Amino acid sequence: MAHSPEHRTDHEIETLPEFDEVAAAGSLAGLRVQSVDLTDRTPALLGLPVDGAVFLGCPMDPDAAARVRLAGALVFPPIPGLPYDPYRGSLYTPAELYAGLAERGYQATPDALTYDWFQRTKADGDVFASMLRAVHDDSVSDALDEHLHGVPVVGVMGGHAMARGTVEYEGAARLGRSLARAGLTVATGGGPGAMEAANLGAYAAPYTDPMLDEALLLLAKEPSFTPSIGDWAAAAFAVRSRWPEGGASVGIPTWFYGHEPPNAFASHLAKYFANATREDGLLARCTAGVVFLPGAAGTVQEVFDNATPNYYESRGEPTPMVLVDRAHWTERLPAWPLLRALAGERAMADRIALVDTVEEAPEALLRLGGRAR
Repeated sequence: MAHSPEHRTDHEIETLPEFDEVAAAGSLAGLRVQSVDLTDRTPALLGLPVDGAVFLGCPMDPDAAARVRLAGALVFPPIPGLPYDPYRGSLYTPAELYAGLAERGYQATPDALTYDWFQRTKADGDVFASMLRAVHDDSVSDALDEHLHGVPVVGVMGGHAMARGTVEYEGAARLGRSLARAGLTVATGGGPGAMEAANLGAYAAPYTDPMLDEALLLLAKEPSFTPSIGDWAAAAFAVRSRWPEGGASVGIPTWFYGHEPPNAFASHLAKYFANATREDGLLARCTAGVVFLPGAAGTVQEVFDNATPNYYESRGEPTPMVLVDRAHWTERLPAWPLLRALAGERAMADRIALVDTVEEAPEALLRLGGRAR
């Protein structure tokens, strides 16, 4: 009997040991196998049921590929010449995106090469390139959902221009550390500035407090990713090397902004081509709330992107929103009065707060119910 093509999470195979475990049970039918090298698994592919299976970017012997197609499987072959894997089954790591940094410089890293490919293909109207980008981003979203399943996630939003060595950067790092120590998973836009600082804080959470002080001093020697992304990233990897057992957090950056390289302190990076998918996905996964640090247009957009589903929340459970720096959000960029007016008498009115300092943000978030639903 043919298996239903309906997606089942327990049928996703993303590693060779997982494949071997399932194959040992006597059937590959109905599986979704993502980016697993099966060139040494020809006997299994030739001899086991594969009806309804889908192989996404899995290298395999030509005879095995022909047989599984004839036996009712779909085979999407690896795409040669790409600097990225559109079918990947896992999130990126900083080491993966920055591979070769020390030996060949930033422009030779997978991150830079993928951005260059994106720049060459995004405007040429090639349906194949746009399809590959869409497949990649969907694969990343699937991996992100699996990684964050059942985890209380708190977002930290803020501008990319916040330089290392500043009081603001230090405050954002301490915020990330406090949130991580409260048992929350910190998620950011995965780039530099406030995003890097919050991921750094989460990385520092397992260590004693002096570790973060020392790390901040080391990073301050390379305050910005301009003029050299390579030097900026190398300073972060030097900190990671000195303290290799850092805490976990998530960064969700995008190749849409080529001037915003991914930071090296997020343990897992969900990097997208489509910025709209990235923005919506980041906020939607912040089940424990969002802290908004001072920022410009992008952060203002995120405030109201997050407020919209809270406004229409029908179950009475909007996620907490904490805006940091009263002067910034009431005078320089007066988003708070509009947010307050929008909240009105709705349930979200009890889940928003404006605080003066970053030190107040964790307590405010928890007071508003900053826990996963």
